[in-house]
Amino acid sequence: MYKPTVLVVDDEPLNVAVLSELLSPECRVLGARSGEVALELVRAEHPDLLLLDVMMPGMDGFAVLAALRSQPGGASLPVIFVTALGAEADEERGLVLGAVDYVTKPIKPAVVLARVRAQLELRAARQRLQDQNQWLEGEVRRRTQESELAQDLTLAALAELAETRDSETGNHILRTQAYVEALGRRLQPLPGWASELADGGLARIVKAAPMHDIGKIGIPDRILLKPGRLSADEFEIMKTHAAIGGDTLAHALQRALVLHPQEAQGGEPPEPARFLQVACTIAYYHHERWDGGGYPRGLSAQAIPRPARLMALADVYDALTTPRVYKQAWTPEDTAAHITAQAGAQFDPDVVHAFAAIRAEFEAIASRLAD
Repeated sequence: MYKPTVLVVDDEPLNVAVLSELLSPECRVLGARSGEVALELVRAEHPDLLLLDVMMPGMDGFAVLAALRSQPGGASLPVIFVTALGAEADEERGLVLGAVDYVTKPIKPAVVLARVRAQLELRAARQRLQDQNQWLEGEVRRRTQESELAQDLTLAALAELAETRDSETGNHILRTQAYVEALGRRLQPLPGWASELADGGLARIVKAAPMHDIGKIGIPDRILLKPGRLSADEFEIMKTHAAIGGDTLAHALQRALVLHPQEAQGGEPPEPARFLQVACTIAYYHHERWDGGGYPRGLSAQAIPRPARLMALADVYDALTTPRVYKQAWTPEDTAAHITAQAGAQFDPDVVHAFAAIRAEFEAIASRLAD
């Protein structure tokens, strides 16, 4: 049976013996005759309670308590002063320093036992609560990780479902996701971008990036799988994939919040909802142009959501540097020159400047994730 450990500190051996005899049926009792030895025993034995005399040569009880509170593991150790000092000022000083109780000599055995039991029960209850909290925190982490894994697997499956209908894209999802992350890291410190990319914002954008072409599921095979350039009419149909994807994700978000109305009330929306909002934004707007000539809404400049601006450049870079049935892959040099020339036209100038600064990182990603 477990016995709590009590450390009795008193320079008089008789006092240590009396308290030891009183407590030993219920506790493991250690003794120390000086403050210095007591502090060493606390570090070595980790007692559950300290019974501490005040008037001792060398370090008195007040000095021992002050030193105890400053050492690792000593801040939470309960201390009961057991002393002949009975003045109210002495008791108040001990309590101010952090003692939990104050017993005067000569001791009354029943009083000492009652107060020791009370403090040991309180410490045990606190330890049980701490253990329970740690278990609960671990359980929350475990379930959160499981939920995130399930979400990630579902999203990966959806993104792959869209991409498998276009046999030429290969590792397009992985590359564009890596490009977006690289651009976001570069832009993170800049005014205007900082708030968008801080506090998990960039991670949310990177996680949502694979959903950018989810709307391709709604494009007919005769157009999506056509082995050659699209006609003008076919291209107009292909362009609808942005609105299809954005609307689909928006409807999914709306339906989820209808099914779970408590999640939509007050404060920030839950993380899955915030993620879907970003995914919807990227899917809907990643073909908009800085000069307003894009689709589906013809937004321009700052009206284009920042996550979509990142995806716009990443998507074009990957499209140009990978081969298609109707074209050869562009060289990294030609691709970089084209993107640089489109600053302020097709792309946000800030995003282009970020790309120029990390162009070598883009080339490394393309090489590492080549089809």
